Amino acid sequence: MLGGFLWFIWRVPATETAISHDADAIVVLTGGASRISDAIELLALGRGKRLLISGAFPKTNSSEISRLNPEYEQWVRCCVDFDRAVNTLGNAVEIKRWAESRGFRSLIVVTSNYHMPRALFEIGHQLPEVALLPFPVITDRERVEPWWANRVTARRMVSEYVKLIFAHIRMGLQPVVESGELG
Repeated sequence: MLGGFLWFIWRVPATETAISHDADAIVVLTGGASRISDAIELLALGRGKRLLISGAFPKTNSSEISRLNPEYEQWVRCCVDFDRAVNTLGNAVEIKRWAESRGFRSLIVVTSNYHMPRALFEIGHQLPEVALLPFPVITDRERVEPWWANRVTARRMVSEYVKLIFAHIRMGLQPVVESGELG
């Protein structure tokens, strides 16, 4: 168990990385600071043709995102889609539906660094033939102090590791979830 946790910690990106090449599209899993604005910036830079905001709050729409990111309004209005997934499995299923319906073969995945291993695992399981390029978002707190130095961050890392273990177990029991199976 300790070895698995150490492997997980090693897999959590410690720094934001530059995207080495473009992808067909960009997906952002909501829930953390600056994820959406980082993803919209990647879209505006031409790193992908479309952006899916996965797990958007029901009242979130193009107008609200444009209001919060006025410098990117033209990209939000033309090239951003939304889904209402409520968890990481739901994100993966909705991303699969969206990517397959548009024929996308490569995706930039934007989420928090601690969430990246599980997000890539879930999405990769749903879309094994699609190339996934991680773009981890790191909070200011994580930039200045190690994860073990803060109780909240340490608890988040342990929680995310446990969720990853359960995802592995679930996938062993039920290989691929279809969108109609989520409720």
